[in-house]
Amino acid sequence: MPLVTPLASDANEDVAELARFFNETLGFCPNSVLTMQHRPAIAKAFINLNMAVMANDGRVNAEQKRLIGYITSANTGCRYCEAHTILAAERYGGSDERLANIWNFRESEMYSDAEKAAFEFALAASSVPNAVDDNISKALHMYWDEGEIVEILAVISLFGYLNRWNDSMGTTMENGAVDAGERLLQGSDWSRGKHT
Repeated sequence: MPLVTPLASDANEDVAELARFFNETLGFCPNSVLTMQHRPAIAKAFINLNMAVMANDGRVNAEQKRLIGYITSANTGCRYCEAHTILAAERYGGSDERLANIWNFRESEMYSDAEKAAFEFALAASSVPNAVDDNISKALHMYWDEGEIVEILAVISLFGYLNRWNDSMGTTMENGAVDAGERLLQGSDWSRGKHT
């Protein structure tokens, strides 16, 4: 049972309008946002931040952003966000092979050197204590410009917020996310966990 019960998707007209964004990314509005509706200003600010962070205005594409979010969430142990990010990566063009082999990114030819640098950065930046060092920074700067690095870190930071929110809240996982976790994360240690 979640710490706080999500409100109905139409509980706040302004939030509901903004939350349509998630129908594209996930196919449903996540319960995390429906819980934030208890304070509509928080829900609206979060959705606007999410839209800004996940906008596709440069070379860091939608699939890459969701894979960065997935790596961040898996590294911190947020089962809720793992299922959501892998589902969104699939919806934004991630092939079954790329999704299934994300943890082999270092050795795989399915990922570019630029992606590998971003994924290493995601692991280091989402670690506690933070593990970003000069080598990770140099590798990142070899492939990404400063604006793109801001985008990548914004994704990592957004999911840092969501990982804390959903794990602390025990957010109930939606059926679409459960299905994605069971289908796309086979062979990993993923489970629904406390998100029932």
